[in-house]
Amino acid sequence: MPVRPHLILAGDIGGTKANIALFHVVGRKLSLVREQRYPSAGYPGLNAILREFLAEEHQPILAAGFGIPGVVSNGRAKPTNLSWGVDAEEISVEFGIPHVQVLNDLAANACGIAHLPAGDFAIVQRGAPHATGNRCVVSPGTGLGEAGLFWDGHRHLVWACEGGHTDFAPRNELEIALLEYLIKQFVHVSAERVASGMGIENIYKFLRDTGRGTELPAVAQAMKTENAGVVISRFADAGECPMCAKTLDIFVSCLGAEASNMALKTMATGGVFLGGGIPVKLLPHIQSVAFLHAFNDKGRLSSLMENTPVFVILNDQAALLGAAYTALEKSSGG
Repeated sequence: MPVRPHLILAGDIGGTKANIALFHVVGRKLSLVREQRYPSAGYPGLNAILREFLAEEHQPILAAGFGIPGVVSNGRAKPTNLSWGVDAEEISVEFGIPHVQVLNDLAANACGIAHLPAGDFAIVQRGAPHATGNRCVVSPGTGLGEAGLFWDGHRHLVWACEGGHTDFAPRNELEIALLEYLIKQFVHVSAERVASGMGIENIYKFLRDTGRGTELPAVAQAMKTENAGVVISRFADAGECPMCAKTLDIFVSCLGAEASNMALKTMATGGVFLGGGIPVKLLPHIQSVAFLHAFNDKGRLSSLMENTPVFVILNDQAALLGAAYTALEKSSGG
């Protein structure tokens, strides 16, 4: 008898790294077999990464799902911060996988929430007891991803969007100056230019270049070989660089305001979930008064925001699990 495929291939593809994994299907649950991370920009495309990952794999694969940062149309996507695209049909043909799903990475992240235990979430704001309704995900990483979860009375239905590319909305004189500074470089200044990994660096340069802070030689030297956001965070937390600390204060405030904007637009009374690596690394800052003040400061609707739960997703496999379970569901006709 032919062997029935019982493996699910999944990928969480980011602008910096691609996390690829194989899962065994156990009933309606998935059990991790193995996973590997690859530098996304170090490969000419996803297929090249999969060839390497699957080189020694001989068992048939039932289905595959990939979360991609960007707009998905007809099984194709062009990652926002990568030079190459992804095509579900090409993957299906090359690797002999019957069912291949390509979905927005934040949609994958949103799908993964349902498969995480309570311990995989850090509480930022408890909100109203037994809060229900729509949810949303705001994920600052290399860029800024957003997605919604519509509550139909029985379950949450995920939908993707490109909210991170909507206009940055300054709220005070300092942020207006930040906008004016960034307009000279980018013309269109999206929320992503401020509330993401690139945003941390942009804010730092704004403070430096406009004389609102003094750059330490040690910080400038470290930035030559390290990620700017990592350097800024390290010097800020060590109390060694006031301008780095101010950078994070502005970033956290802008992120709180943008998360609140997304919550209002989606009526996310069931909770706002912060994904991506940055909120985890900056958790003490995210749990600060500055973030919550910006999140709850919505004028006549401030009380609504105060009743909205806010969490940080601690498990970096949320999007990977979401992509895998989506593939499993689609392969069974769900």
